[in-house]
Amino acid sequence: MAERTALLKDQPRQPDPSAAPGDAWAPRPHRLLRLPLALLRTARPHQWIKNVLVAAAPAAAGRLFRLHTLSQLALVFVLFTAAAAAVYLINDARDAAADRAHPDKCHRPVAAGEVPVPLAYALGGLLALLAPAATAVLCNTATAVLIAVYVVIQLAYCVRLKHVLVVDLVVVTSGFLMRAMAGGLALRIPLSRWFLITAGFGALFMVAAKRYSEAVRMAGAKGETRALLREYTEGYLRFVWQLAAGCAVLAYCLWALESGRSGAGALPWRQLSIGPFLLAVLRYAVFADRGTAGAPEDVLLRDRALAAIGLGWLAVYAMAVAHV
Repeated sequence: MAERTALLKDQPRQPDPSAAPGDAWAPRPHRLLRLPLALLRTARPHQWIKNVLVAAAPAAAGRLFRLHTLSQLALVFVLFTAAAAAVYLINDARDAAADRAHPDKCHRPVAAGEVPVPLAYALGGLLALLAPAATAVLCNTATAVLIAVYVVIQLAYCVRLKHVLVVDLVVVTSGFLMRAMAGGLALRIPLSRWFLITAGFGALFMVAAKRYSEAVRMAGAKGETRALLREYTEGYLRFVWQLAAGCAVLAYCLWALESGRSGAGALPWRQLSIGPFLLAVLRYAVFADRGTAGAPEDVLLRDRALAAIGLGWLAVYAMAVAHV
């Protein structure tokens, strides 16, 4: 028995067949965490920054820095993130085969085989049901309806609408607009028509710029990645983002000029905010024109100048809200 034990000790350890390549000797806790981490990556944490748009309406109304407002916005942010995660999971499960042909999307956990397709469908469906239901209980009916409509429209986009010319642009734009509306509905803040127009065309500008950049980048392999790109011309997509940028700037100017001075001795901060807003649009248009305007959050995070301009706009607008 002692000889057998010594012989077994001398034999080389066999790698775990369930372990990923290069991770054969990974500790069991690490392997157990791999699936949850892959699910988290599928939920696109880097895109959660888009959900900060739920604060847009309260900020525009000057009600952002209140304890009740911040707590409600934090709740709406989490609920919208859950709804978006549901869409991402179902979308990646449906597109797993196509994503493997994409130079970037092939690394998504579902396409790479890190998350089983049935699990992505099941968890996505569960979140799609729970997000609106939780919103109705924790927030109000109007916000719950908005999130439910968001989920339905985005799932319809995953199934069919992303293959319909022009409609795909409108659907993606609506996702940004609904985020901007959510905070206002949750706090029962009336939504200004100029706010909605500016937010809508601003979102269309970024969506069309991203699609244009994708068309430029994937010019030689359109059919292998996003089939609808074969239906668009680069000239058309350029026209769309230029038109949307102009409309967004015009709507913002009309909104800013609609009101005069806030009070005696006060500077026209709202009108002055036109400057950094226009500068931000022009800066973003540089990336759109080059064909390098990917996801809006990526552009904002990687370009320090654009981030600084955005902070400058926030500072000027905060002065307008404070009636300084």
